[in-house]
Amino acid sequence: MESAQRAVLFVDVTDSTKIYESLGDTVALALINGLFARLDKIVAKYSGAVLKTLGDGMVCVFEDPDNAFRAACEIQTSVHSGSQGARNRLQIKIGFTYGPVILSKGDVFGDTMNVCARLVTLANPEQILTSAQTVEALSPGLRTRCRALFATRIKGKAEEVPVCDVSWRYDPAVTETNLTRADLAHASQMSLKLIYRGNIFIVNQNRPALLMGRDDSNDIVIVSLFASRVHARVQARDGHFVLTDLSSNGTFLLVDEHSSEVLLRREEAVLGGRGWIGLGKNATKHGDHSVRFTVQAESV
Repeated sequence: MESAQRAVLFVDVTDSTKIYESLGDTVALALINGLFARLDKIVAKYSGAVLKTLGDGMVCVFEDPDNAFRAACEIQTSVHSGSQGARNRLQIKIGFTYGPVILSKGDVFGDTMNVCARLVTLANPEQILTSAQTVEALSPGLRTRCRALFATRIKGKAEEVPVCDVSWRYDPAVTETNLTRADLAHASQMSLKLIYRGNIFIVNQNRPALLMGRDDSNDIVIVSLFASRVHARVQARDGHFVLTDLSSNGTFLLVDEHSSEVLLRREEAVLGGRGWIGLGKNATKHGDHSVRFTVQAESV
């Protein structure tokens, strides 16, 4: 057993259950194992080590947080490029953190690993999430490619953990100022459309937040006993649309129906693409407790 400072990188294949169901166990296993073999080479390129695979996940460690950052970006780039035009398209999400860990018998334990695992559950397909503490450990040039999203509660931790998004499609020729302008311009052109019982609600610059719940005072009144009186909030924040659970029973999030469902309990998650929000009950079961959402470009 060894205590050390390490960067932990967790890669998770999204919607692996559907992949196995559609392709069969043998073909799906070969496809995912082939993916991991390619990613193993990228990890080694940045002086990292793959500690274990978990069926549809891969856990790696690096001594240098900058190397973990670069490996995460190249992994996303590689998977995205390789899936273009592919019949069986794979997507991944990544979490990585840096801090004290316990290395024992080819595995990694501790708070740093626990935070990393939580970030993976919050990430959307083709997204890399990290913590503010990890960002502080990066070199200055890499820090500019991270932006704060929200804070989330993690079991066993007294304080909330600030979550940051990594811009893995970053162009080194773009200055920090230009990147910020581009982000702001992009954010101003996007809106979040929510559909509930045939009614459409929009979150954008003109209406940056709304509440959902059973009480009549909410912007979206949910006609379901599963929902709390004031159940959840959606808001535009820093170029993203963020869902915040305010309820007793929790809020379920399903993105594109191609990812594992996430249960938020007084936590936040970034909404991307399209999917369903379940208030107090699984989002996979559509009904009066569920709201459909789509992130889309604003009409000109």
